[in-house]
Amino acid sequence: MEYRKVGKWGLKVSELSLGSWLTFGNQLDVDSAKEAMKEAFKQGINFFDTAEAYASGMAEFIMGQVLKEFRRTDIVVSTKIFWGGNGPNDRGLSRKHLLEGTWNSLRRLQLDYVDLIYCHRPDPETPIEETVLAMDYIVRNGLALYWGTSEWSADQLEAAHKACKELNCVPPIVEQPLYNMLSRERVEKEYLPIYEKYGMGLTTFSPLASGILTGKYNSGIPENSRLARFPWLRKNLEERGLLSNETLGKVREIGKIAKEFSVKLSQLALAWCLKNPRVSSVILGVSNSEQLKENLKAIEVKEKLTEDIMEKIKKILE
Repeated sequence: MEYRKVGKWGLKVSELSLGSWLTFGNQLDVDSAKEAMKEAFKQGINFFDTAEAYASGMAEFIMGQVLKEFRRTDIVVSTKIFWGGNGPNDRGLSRKHLLEGTWNSLRRLQLDYVDLIYCHRPDPETPIEETVLAMDYIVRNGLALYWGTSEWSADQLEAAHKACKELNCVPPIVEQPLYNMLSRERVEKEYLPIYEKYGMGLTTFSPLASGILTGKYNSGIPENSRLARFPWLRKNLEERGLLSNETLGKVREIGKIAKEFSVKLSQLALAWCLKNPRVSSVILGVSNSEQLKENLKAIEVKEKLTEDIMEKIKKILE
């Protein structure tokens, strides 16, 4: 397992990490989550990610039950604030919700602090000055060691850094974007000026495009699959064209490359993400320990991806 710095900053995270979106509280209870997290740690993963919105707080609660069995200094824990409930002040990036959301997350996680805390989405209804001042307070008061953003545009990140400089606030050090073979534009093009200018790192999510890059949807939606269980997710992917015949044709072609190496398509897709030097960590979402072990083999596959193979994949994707 490689441990990568988060951008230019001193924090080091495992190149593969374990997330809790759609799994903790939905597919995994405390016992199965404990099994997955302990196996992850055994295999070298030190970074665990969650959010207040996941399973309406239950994901944080479950993770908190397991974290008690780890030495705090051995792990990096992150959560995200934006969707905390249905009340008028229970969502968004106002100072009120950022602080109350953080306090509530820490209670569920049973932690004094998290290592990373993200603004889960941009909030056009809140001035950026209010948001960065609140995040500065959270970091300076030890509720989190660093802060970041998730799914912010390059312009929004520029505005945040500008406000931080003007107000003498602690700046964001990390962005958590969607990134996989089928969703590349933001990470590979839009953010290019951001990396060098501000030294931001990336902790990317959905490396398998919600399962599309496993190949299991090449011939339809199987029963009990993630897209069958979560119709809203299937609708989202359809609207983005990720279940179109054209996209699935690309997936089949990439599957042929995986077959040449005698590896699973999912392992190749994960290894492809790891080849991007801007990526600090690729967040995995697994439903059991066996799936975790299978995904971790992507580290070995990464070493096999030569420039020629990467170029061949690039041509298929384009």
